[in-house]
Amino acid sequence: MTGDAKRLEALVQAGLTLASELSLSTVLQKIIDLACEVADARYGALGVIGPEGMLVDFVTHGVTEEERRRIGNLPEGHGLLGVLIREAHPLRLRRLQDHPRSYGFPAHHPPMTSFLGVPIKVRERVFGNLYLTEKIGEGEFTVDDEEAVGTLATQAGVAIENARLYEESQNHQRRLAAASQVTDAILEGRSLHEVLTLIARSARELVSASLATVATPDPGSDEMYLAVAEGEFAEKVRGLRFPIEGSISEEVTRTRRPVILDDASIAPNVHQPLVALGEIGPAMLVPLGTLTRPFGTLGIANRRGGRTFTPDDLGLVQMFASQAAVALEYSRVRQELERLALVEDRERIAKELHDGVVQSLFAVGMSLQAAEAIADDPAGVRKRLSGAVDDIDRAIRDLRNYIFALQPGEVADWQLARSLRELTASFADVGPAVGSEITPGAAARLTSSAADIVQAAREALSNAVRHASASQVVLRLAVEDGYAVLEVVDDGTGFDAAAAEGRGHGLGNLRDRARALGGELKIHSDPGVGTRVRIEIPM
Repeated sequence: MTGDAKRLEALVQAGLTLASELSLSTVLQKIIDLACEVADARYGALGVIGPEGMLVDFVTHGVTEEERRRIGNLPEGHGLLGVLIREAHPLRLRRLQDHPRSYGFPAHHPPMTSFLGVPIKVRERVFGNLYLTEKIGEGEFTVDDEEAVGTLATQAGVAIENARLYEESQNHQRRLAAASQVTDAILEGRSLHEVLTLIARSARELVSASLATVATPDPGSDEMYLAVAEGEFAEKVRGLRFPIEGSISEEVTRTRRPVILDDASIAPNVHQPLVALGEIGPAMLVPLGTLTRPFGTLGIANRRGGRTFTPDDLGLVQMFASQAAVALEYSRVRQELERLALVEDRERIAKELHDGVVQSLFAVGMSLQAAEAIADDPAGVRKRLSGAVDDIDRAIRDLRNYIFALQPGEVADWQLARSLRELTASFADVGPAVGSEITPGAAARLTSSAADIVQAAREALSNAVRHASASQVVLRLAVEDGYAVLEVVDDGTGFDAAAAEGRGHGLGNLRDRARALGGELKIHSDPGVGTRVRIEIPM
């Protein structure tokens, strides 16, 4: 088989090989490998051109990983490489060094003499260039080499387009899955650290980065620290602290603008001990937080000499940064709600104690005071002391029930009607005549609201006994025109209801009880005539 036939067969096989591969990174590596094969080149590279006309990726052939690491940073597209980027035409040289734009080869770079460069176009847009050097067995690349590599470049354009479309589809699915995982973690109420770790891990994996970190200010100090680190060297850098002032994290947090660094190791405002520990080169930092609450930065980095990040990479990371902001705000709101729930619980306990235990103890005190008036009646004193002991036992039981978030003891132990009768009896011994008028049907229909009914009755009776100077107080529970009605009526001095609002817990608690019952509190009071406290509850 002649050399031309072999080359033609190689190109056919190359086309089939490229058409069968959908991974973009694998396609790029195969393209440069095949180009070196069909042109007999010792070394080769495929440079991917970014939106700003510079190289953003560089795939090599014939160079080991160790050699590539010694060479250092990837080329950006200056010098001879820049000629191909700007002119987008094949370039063939017998001696690369003879070209006027040939300069700037770093130390440890492989020796190069002959050179062949061919652009790769995807939909008439230049995607990148093939760079081949060191023709094997001959002094220079031939016209046939140029034509063969040009044919391969055309095949490569189709393969790259297919791979990119497939990769975009796959990336879209991966982004949706990762975003869904983060959303689920937030809604499940996982800890903030767990959510931030998941966000960092997802962002790192989606842009194929070496390391992802979350930096946040350390409260009470002038330092930031890496609260989260995922990927290579994570154990070394996690928890590392660095000064806030003058740092790039402080700048990103303050300005709320992301930053992309081609090489963090030479950036003056990057904490170099961190760079050294993680062998960091290309990096990008995105602000975390809401418009009013800055939190820190989400950082993504590659090892020194690794791939630089593109605007597409930045867009992905910003998406996860916005999710992190949601997680941070959700965590803050949840903590605030927990704090408010605690405050509300304390308010509830205060109200329950005021309505229940405090009133019970007040009744005990009044009963003991009344005992002084019958000091010459031992039997009467014993009766009052016994009743006081019973009331104190009841108050202790209520306290225990409040502690365990149970209902008051009276409601737990007795039916509503009996609880109300016992309640009025407990007040009957302390001054005015206190009676009750309870319609059995009304009590039965309000059993599910017994706790609020009893506490509202206790509050109203206590107010009448303590403040009304009444000779008679009556508690009524009845059904009237589709309403259950709880009333406490006294014949005392009366009061100005509007002026009394806000002076203590009493009237406010009654209104709260009425609202809890779905009813309405009505108070009618005439000076010198008495007061009617009425709660109307729709049946």
